[in-house]
Amino acid sequence: MPLEPGDPAPQVSAPNQDGAEITVPFDEPTVVYFYPADDTPGCTTEATEFTKEQGAYREAGVSVYGVSVDDVDSHAAFAEQHGIEFDLLADPDGEIAGAFDVDRRASGETERTTFVVVDGEVYAVYTDVKPNGHAREVLGTLLDDGVVDLE
Repeated sequence: MPLEPGDPAPQVSAPNQDGAEITVPFDEPTVVYFYPADDTPGCTTEATEFTKEQGAYREAGVSVYGVSVDDVDSHAAFAEQHGIEFDLLADPDGEIAGAFDVDRRASGETERTTFVVVDGEVYAVYTDVKPNGHAREVLGTLLDDGVVDLE
C-alpha cells in the first residue's frame, strides 16, 4: 500500500534523463508520479500533459518529477522525442518505488501512482491513475485546496 497523506516524504535521489544525480527537494510543493514505462501510449499521454501544464506548475511553484524503472538512456530518448520539460528519474532497481511503497507489476514496472508532497509530507495520493487529464487534475486540486496560487 502506498504512503498516505500525512506520512513524511522519503528522501530520494536518482539520475535524471541527462545522467545528473537529482535529490528531490520537498521544501516546495512537489509532484512525484510513477509510471510503468517510457514511450507507451498511456505514459506518453501522462508525460506530455505534465509538459503542457509546466508553465502553470512553475507559476504555482510546484516541481514535477516522473519516475519509472527505465534507465537513463530510455528516459533521454523519451524526453527528447516528446519534448518533456521536467526530470524523469531512472529507478531500475525500484528503490524510489520502494521508498514510496508503490505497487509493482509482475513485470517489475510500477503501477501508475502520483504523490503530491507539501512541507515534506505526503499531501495527496492518486492511485489507478487515468493519464488523460491527470496533470490538470493534480494542479486543480492544489489550486482548489489553496495550497498554491497562480501568480
